[in-house]
Amino acid sequence: MCFRLRVVAGVALVLLAAPISGWAQKKMDPAQAARIALIRGLALEVAVTRIPLPGGKHGIIVNAQGQVEKGKADTELRLNGIAIKPGTPVEITKMQFKPHRVILELNGGGKKGKKWYQRIEVGMGTTTQPIAPDSPTLAHGSAISLDYEGKEGDLTVAKVKAMLATVLDFARHSPTVLYSPAVPPQIKEAIKNHQVIVGMDRDAVLSSKGPPDRRVREERNGAEQEDWIYGLPPHVLFVTFDGDTVSKVVQY
Repeated sequence: MCFRLRVVAGVALVLLAAPISGWAQKKMDPAQAARIALIRGLALEVAVTRIPLPGGKHGIIVNAQGQVEKGKADTELRLNGIAIKPGTPVEITKMQFKPHRVILELNGGGKKGKKWYQRIEVGMGTTTQPIAPDSPTLAHGSAISLDYEGKEGDLTVAKVKAMLATVLDFARHSPTVLYSPAVPPQIKEAIKNHQVIVGMDRDAVLSSKGPPDRRVREERNGAEQEDWIYGLPPHVLFVTFDGDTVSKVVQY
């Protein structure tokens, strides 16, 4: 039997939090130092969206003055639909650096792709077939291309956040607030993964999933309950509140 394996592997760059030695600081190019500082300060940072963000691999463009290129954004929204609604928590999951442009992927980006195991083929002789269906992986994220003026070495985390202020609100749900000691560990983990679990309050659900698509309030067994409904059939999430606390979560 002949086995053939085709795997495309990604390479992860791990940046240590330890201070850079004096020798390295002297040798390091200012642009490289700026990139490292930006990655340390922005990678996995959490913010809340202020505007709708489109699906697809291109996302939106923000110019050096912090303004969204509306024509380009409207085109992407028309072609690819809304991937992330306003008021939704997002995480910066990847950063790319190009001349006078920084590309930030949010929640994994909006480009569809394949899982690693969908690239594995097994067969006998000269005939092989994939071990998993060759359907693309759905993407639920977006991207922001941030244009800037001047030298890359002049970019700082504070400047980037200020330029993105029309699109992302970093102050509302910064990690220090989102993962404060007052929040139980299981709820911290659920918020981080954009999930809803029993025991959350309304603020925690908003931090995790954003505003619901619909709300239904009715009286059941003598008590008033409210359902927050996310999504459309066949994939719908029902979150039931008793007062301010989630009492039931049902995912279809």
